[in-house]
Amino acid sequence: MQIIPAIDLKDNKCVRLSKGKDNTSVVYNEDPEKQAIHFEQIGCKKLHLVDLDAAFGRSNVNFETIKKIRKSISIPIQLGGGVRSLDLAKKYFEVGINNLIIGSMSIEKPNEVIILSNIYTEKVYVSLDILEDNIMIKGWDKNSGKKIQDVLDIYTNSKIKGYVITDIQNDGMLKGLNLDFVSNFINKINLIKKFNKKIIIAGGLTDYSDLTNLKKLDTKNIEGIISGKSFYEGKIDLVEAQKILN
Repeated sequence: MQIIPAIDLKDNKCVRLSKGKDNTSVVYNEDPEKQAIHFEQIGCKKLHLVDLDAAFGRSNVNFETIKKIRKSISIPIQLGGGVRSLDLAKKYFEVGINNLIIGSMSIEKPNEVIILSNIYTEKVYVSLDILEDNIMIKGWDKNSGKKIQDVLDIYTNSKIKGYVITDIQNDGMLKGLNLDFVSNFINKINLIKKFNKKIIIAGGLTDYSDLTNLKKLDTKNIEGIISGKSFYEGKIDLVEAQKILN
């Protein structure tokens, strides 16, 4: 299991939000490229990159910065936020993004996401942004009307790599990882025969105890957990966090 550091881009700066709300952004680094290099230098094996502007409908604000980050580091990058067309998805893959995390499009246009995952096998994650078992879309502002099981039923036999599950209520709040949220999802996938997708957890990581408690769960499908505000607020050291997960 990996600790995966996050860079959330807004106006080409590294920021964090609370509960994903656009008006709660706090700038943590004016130079996200340097931040990405730092993560690679301390030994992180993957970077979680989010284009917040694109998620909220402001396209192309951060694209050049995303390209700079891709060129400045060699570790894999998983990118989410505003990927709502096949053309944009292909554009990101062409500039070297390793994995795409797709939310709204995976709910509204599942056939297109399945086509994309057939072309780019094991490179697409479906983003499950969850608020009280409801799947939220459009920058977490709109209830899709779908439940977790509805989406699992669509993608279980597809060639996506897995799911990034976000506990919206807990995201950026530093109140501790909601283990019931994680357990609930694990219980759902354990009911699926031969479930072979990866899971990445987002939202709520606060300190080392969260990692210790997470390891007590059935973690065979969990690829990693994302660290955002817990790192930027100095609550955890990423090197120490990875030692715990190892």
